[in-house]
Amino acid sequence: MNVLLPGLSRLEYRGYDSAGVALVRADSMDVIKTVGRMTDLADLVSKEKPQPANAGVGHTRWATHGAPNMVNAHPHLDDNGDVVVVHNGIIENWRELKAELIRKGRKFITETDTEVVANLLGEYSDLPLVEAVRQVMRRADGALALAVMRRGEPDVIVGARRGSPLVVGRGDGENFLASDIPAFLEFTREMIVVEDDRIVEVRRDGVRLFDLDGNELEPEHRKIDWDLEAAE
Repeated sequence: MNVLLPGLSRLEYRGYDSAGVALVRADSMDVIKTVGRMTDLADLVSKEKPQPANAGVGHTRWATHGAPNMVNAHPHLDDNGDVVVVHNGIIENWRELKAELIRKGRKFITETDTEVVANLLGEYSDLPLVEAVRQVMRRADGALALAVMRRGEPDVIVGARRGSPLVVGRGDGENFLASDIPAFLEFTREMIVVEDDRIVEVRRDGVRLFDLDGNELEPEHRKIDWDLEAAE
């Protein structure tokens, strides 16, 4: 939480109507979210006192699909509670994908296009997470950026991007994934910009980059030449 909450707070300038975080561990996962400001989320986290975790995802949402309420707030889970997703952008073919998933028996509780991504990822539960995300990116139309984790796999976060910003922060024994640099600038000034139609697998000890055909690419590391005070 000492990474997620401050990082989200540094992205408040974008505007939002709800916020949430998910903490993923080897044997459990907590999702905490609320309508309102980051201070409301911080108060809720303090009240619920989740168990510590070494990895997680967070999001501040500005409603595009579905009303700004608790149910529609990010992060979102698939209907089995195994995959957790945060998402910027718009899935243009979400209605078609949702109808297909409903025919397959998938259940939906929100009005969001992000839950469609979560349930579509659930269809690929037999694949490694990075491959599941690649399959989703090949099927989803529109501008989007994803950060995905899976229950029982706290050592990996997978991100993907098309037309919506996504950057990796490279730290010492830790790595970060965010939509903008200020989220992780407190911890590192080394970054990787994720280009369009790229998938990134982020682990504590390394980062791997792939294209939509599954080919592994060499990440380009860049130095950030400004500090947190300049960002704020």
